[in-house]
Amino acid sequence: MTTLSAQFSTVISSGITWHGFLLILQPVIPILIAVSPIILVVCLFLIFWNVWIQYVRAEFFYKEKTLLLEILLPKETVKSPAAMELFLTALHQTGGEAGVYDVYWLGKTRAWYSLELVSIEGQVHFYIWTRANQKNFIESSLYAQFPGIEVHEVDDYAKTVHFDPAKMGMWGCEFKFAKSDAYPIKTYVDYGLDKDPKEEYKVDPLAPMLEYLGSIGPNQQVWIQFIVRAHKDDQKKAGHLLKTFDLWKEEAEAEVHKILGRNPKTRMSEGNDDDDTGGMVRLSPGETDIVKAIERGVSKLAFDVGIRGIYMATDKANFVGTNIPGMFGSFKQFNTENLNGFKLKIGVWSTAFGDPWLDFRKIRENRMLNVLLETYKRRMYFYPPYWYVHSKNGKPLVMNTEELATVFHFPGQVAATPTLARIPSKKSQAPANLPI
Repeated sequence: MTTLSAQFSTVISSGITWHGFLLILQPVIPILIAVSPIILVVCLFLIFWNVWIQYVRAEFFYKEKTLLLEILLPKETVKSPAAMELFLTALHQTGGEAGVYDVYWLGKTRAWYSLELVSIEGQVHFYIWTRANQKNFIESSLYAQFPGIEVHEVDDYAKTVHFDPAKMGMWGCEFKFAKSDAYPIKTYVDYGLDKDPKEEYKVDPLAPMLEYLGSIGPNQQVWIQFIVRAHKDDQKKAGHLLKTFDLWKEEAEAEVHKILGRNPKTRMSEGNDDDDTGGMVRLSPGETDIVKAIERGVSKLAFDVGIRGIYMATDKANFVGTNIPGMFGSFKQFNTENLNGFKLKIGVWSTAFGDPWLDFRKIRENRMLNVLLETYKRRMYFYPPYWYVHSKNGKPLVMNTEELATVFHFPGQVAATPTLARIPSKKSQAPANLPI
């Protein structure tokens, strides 16, 4: 060490030269050569680990069979969205990726589902996309909550659609929250549907979306997709190598402390003890409602959610530009100023680049639309290859079962959209005393 310090002092005093650098590195080179195999192994591990994970997952996804279920509604649908919330609670399955062998060798992941509202030339459909091995479970869970419905396996409406920019008109987007995930949207509870009022007094927040979907004209389609998987407390934080957290709940708790003026660590008020409040923070009625809504939200099961929408016309002559803001408008009834709401996720799918010289002959726009269509058809959101397109633009939304049941549920008769397919009559069992 003394020799190395002396050499360094000599180099500094005589000016930095190549010979000087070699004098400094001469005793270090043998050490680097000795540890180089270890450094090489670590570098190769870091480089190929993600490649391996992508490979085993891709193989698992390829082997996994999927299907699409259509739900046909009876005319007399009287269940509130609370029934859909119970169904969604049954979908909250975190299994499938518990063991190291399952995740890192077999490439398994927890199940995810796609809840879809689709208009094909104004005909409105409810679909659920799932893994084939979940079919019986999905059907039994639906019939348990909605006895009058019919569930049928159908051909995938999206599979046969291929983007042709020369003939088709298409626009697409993804949605995000206006505020932190900790703030809930306006739910069916806020609309009073948890009390199951009479049909003539119901205000169903899904009705504007269904009316929009029913207004789509010939040779046009609108697809709205909610891709969901069970939310887990498996997020990482800086400085914690092994421990995992539920950042959604931590964020909600921090927001409550902020509104209440409390120190998150001591959970004590930071108010002035000399004022007439005794150090307590006085909340307005609006702030009290916000705190209650946040605390009610995190008390329920949650899902990671991706929301995607596509409007297309199979013939460019039928493309109606006003249907694009119509899609935004169909989400506005879930928004509130004090809590949360939906808005466009700018920059994820840049389907318009402004000035024409920014996108010569719409090459970039057409490429992004094609990727958007493919990811919709594959129902991909949480894992590669789609994740690498999405990762620079944020994370999935976190929505609890109450919020999710608000944006996707089976409407009652108050939703009088004429193009919403319903079963003509209820089915009932034959009388027990019927003679044979």
